[in-house]
Amino acid sequence: MTQSKWWSIGGSLMLGLCVAYLDRTTLSVGLQSVAQDMGFAGERFAVTASLALTIFLLGYALANVLGGILTRRFDPKPVVIWTFALWSAATVYVGFTSSLVVLLVCRLILGVAEGVYWPQQSRFAKAWFAPDERTKANAIIQYYGQYLALAFGFIVLTPIYHAFGWRSMFFLMGGIGLIIVVPLYMAKLKPESEAPYRTPQAAASGKLTFASLGGAPFLLLLLSYVTQGMLFWGVTLWIPLAVQSVGFTGMSQAFASSLPYIAAVLLALPMSRISDRTGKRVLIAALGLLIPGVLMMLLPLVSSGYAKLGLITVALGLYASSYTPNIWSILQSSIEPQAIGPASGIINGIGAGGGGTIAGFLVGLLYRSTGSYMSGFVVLGALVILGGISLLAYGRVQKSRLHRDTDARFVHGTREAN
Repeated sequence: MTQSKWWSIGGSLMLGLCVAYLDRTTLSVGLQSVAQDMGFAGERFAVTASLALTIFLLGYALANVLGGILTRRFDPKPVVIWTFALWSAATVYVGFTSSLVVLLVCRLILGVAEGVYWPQQSRFAKAWFAPDERTKANAIIQYYGQYLALAFGFIVLTPIYHAFGWRSMFFLMGGIGLIIVVPLYMAKLKPESEAPYRTPQAAASGKLTFASLGGAPFLLLLLSYVTQGMLFWGVTLWIPLAVQSVGFTGMSQAFASSLPYIAAVLLALPMSRISDRTGKRVLIAALGLLIPGVLMMLLPLVSSGYAKLGLITVALGLYASSYTPNIWSILQSSIEPQAIGPASGIINGIGAGGGGTIAGFLVGLLYRSTGSYMSGFVVLGALVILGGISLLAYGRVQKSRLHRDTDARFVHGTREAN
């Protein structure tokens, strides 16, 4: 199983997350036609579109937190199978409706099901991969699954949308989940009872406390994740329309929408090597928020659409390749084993779900008042700088705590020797 686990566990979950992110982005690609068909084009567009895009994140936020806690005693294999089947069916159903209410309900179901699904990935990584393999495992399962979908999703989905309409995208993506991913999970994923690094049942049933989450430093990690969630979702939900607003149309719009995520994929390997060689994961992750924040704040200073796209591309590529692969390893090293699933759910639910919901509305409402998506992107840049500062503070606190623990062990050892 040593070699095959990278394909059966890592590869299957990577493909699944890739499809999950395509399910999330179908609405962003077809939003203008959906608005026409469902009657919220025109003056209602900014507010209603913001709700349609972010209601997924509202369900996602709640379900990540509760899903990580409530499912921690269940085997993750059936959990991921049933949740994937549920949201895939809801995605297919959207293709049949012309009702805004039905669209919102189905997108909420998508968010709830994916929110329960997300923490299970960390449980698979923890149970099946040794500690020195987990950064690579997290990168394969979560990073590449996420960013390969975004890198190529807009390029694939946009021509399907233009050729066959928005409904075809929903039929296609929901069908892939039901026909391909669910059977793949049933065949390839293994029960946690067979995993070599599974958490013992006694530990898994242990009491979940604030201390088991890492104590006060966990809040600093959470703040950094909220701001990165705002940057990621604030850009990702609106990027097809944002690049269109600065002059990219047709297939150039598709490529421009994908370019920041292509940069994320290309930069992932060199940034991971730097992290592994230096061991400065906290510093690198913090710079992955600080530098992109500054770049986003420079958007008003350039007038060319190509220059704006260049700043967004470098910012998103650097953020994704520096912050995302490191943060889960940082998290998993600072919390107790039984808290892995709940902590992943809490941080991703509040950070991505909560932060992303706020950012989605923020960009939409600023667009309505200023006529520019870039004004919202600038505000996201300022916020993500705060996240970088929070992560640096986390590093200082953890370093001080390590020194105190080392000194205490030294004093205790000296007393025993005497």
